[in-house]
Amino acid sequence: MSDVIKVKSGSMYEERNSYSRLVAVGDMLFVANTAGVDYKTREISPDVALQARRALQTIEGALEAVGSSLSDVVRIITHVPDRANMEAVAQVLGEVFKGTDPAATTACTPLARDDLKVEFEVTAIRGVSKRSQEYVKISV
Repeated sequence: MSDVIKVKSGSMYEERNSYSRLVAVGDMLFVANTAGVDYKTREISPDVALQARRALQTIEGALEAVGSSLSDVVRIITHVPDRANMEAVAQVLGEVFKGTDPAATTACTPLARDDLKVEFEVTAIRGVSKRSQEYVKISV
């Protein structure tokens, strides 16, 4: 396997803006901001939960292309322009990442297009889901 692998998902922005959907450096996997666009049809649902699910499917496909999965995600950054959509997005994330529990940040920030309601950026470590894990509770 190459030292660095760059995965393209078919987004016209990847070529135009010279970036990759995912860059793998060893077992470290970095996934670019991903919206809920169907890159084959260019369609996007007006429903924020469907956008979230579609974006996570794209991310999952990119991770699978390099022998990883959503269960290897250790960090997720969520961008939601409208606070009113945060609960629906959080519900999708709770379902998809139950038991994975990555470090998470959510920001209310504008996105590149008005029809985009959510984007995710993730960091994963290939194979981390197969390692032993421990939960530590703290009191602050």
